[in-house]
Amino acid sequence: QVQLVESGGGLVQPGGSLRLSCEASRSISSTYTMGWYRQAPGKPRELVATITRGGNTNYADSVKGRFTISGDNAKNTVYLQMNTLKPEDTAVYYCRAFNVRGGYWGQGTQVTVSS
Repeated sequence: QVQLVESGGGLVQPGGSLRLSCEASRSISSTYTMGWYRQAPGKPRELVATITRGGNTNYADSVKGRFTISGDNAKNTVYLQMNTLKPEDTAVYYCRAFNVRGGYWGQGTQVTVSS
């Protein structure tokens, strides 16, 4: 079993930045992809960004050019740098570790973009 703990959420003004962190309780197999998802009130959970152990990244169109996902394998941690935040980025952000056999979710961290 792996526990994923997110941190770094909060309230930020439009145009501001936040960095989210997701720390795993132990080293995760290289077969796992790490990802960030988000869920806004009344909407389904959606993919934000993913990163493979080899460093290949993928982003939702809505965040390309503004968000950057990165990982530190030595620290079992994945980050999501979010710049030029918009009110529509407001959501609970979840970390996920997954492969073809299944995966793990974190508990989520709230990001609110508002003036």
